[in-house]
Amino acid sequence: MQSDVAVVTMVRDDLFFLSAWLRHYGTLFGRENCYIVNHDRGEDVAKLAEGCNIIGIPGEHHKNFDMKRWRLLNNLVAGLKSYYRHVIVGDVDELVVCDPNSGKTLYEFLRDMPEKRVLTPLGLEVIHRIDLEPEAIIDTILGPRRHVRLAPHYSKPCIVSTGTKIARGGHFTQYDKLHTPDELYLLHLKFCDFSEYVAAMDRRNEVTKATGAGVKEAAIGRHWFAEARGEDRATFEAFAELEMVEGFDLREIRKKMQRSFKPRGETGFYQFDRPEYELQYQLPERFSGIF
Repeated sequence: MQSDVAVVTMVRDDLFFLSAWLRHYGTLFGRENCYIVNHDRGEDVAKLAEGCNIIGIPGEHHKNFDMKRWRLLNNLVAGLKSYYRHVIVGDVDELVVCDPNSGKTLYEFLRDMPEKRVLTPLGLEVIHRIDLEPEAIIDTILGPRRHVRLAPHYSKPCIVSTGTKIARGGHFTQYDKLHTPDELYLLHLKFCDFSEYVAAMDRRNEVTKATGAGVKEAAIGRHWFAEARGEDRATFEAFAELEMVEGFDLREIRKKMQRSFKPRGETGFYQFDRPEYELQYQLPERFSGIF
């Protein structure tokens, strides 16, 4: 059993994303090194994640859901770090990948990476170009889906091998250096499939409705609220309007992250600029089938 890498997430009902998470991380690191917080102790989650370390917690809806969630995840990461060299932590619809051009799997890349640091993969959002990609997702997502948009919001410091605190949402840490290897990407899957998006948003709207709190009152991502949702098909049709960038060279984006890296006010956390890019890329064929 390897003891280099553990992976941690929290999930409630999102079986489509959990399946992808398990295919990716369970294959790379072994299910015995995957830690899943099962919010509301869902039987379907427990069955799908058999062989993983499943931590069941109560499922009451709460307006400070995100705050409570990240308090738990921070402490899990801190504890696991005593037993593993690296801990990957993030939402169930966020997957870290290593560029196949590196010649290494993600496990091999992290096994060879020094400890005592935080790694920040470059964030990309997998988008379903419904005008170009009619194929349904059956076994793997990358292949049927090949388009991504640049998403600095998802360039998260999510691979931890030192003592640090991660901010709510996973966007910032108290680690004062920025390591963003060219080989690593974080792929966000929220928009990877139109029908799955609609189903997931329906579930999340029900969660926020059950709290009885509004957008401004709750420590929950704004995108979970029905009033911030917008029209689903229009959201996906708009992906066609993003400027298509030829090639797949993102080194300049990483350099901009480095140049803008600085303390986040007096909070003790660190940040880099996260501008809104209206850009999309087509993933090279080498990424197809990774998950």
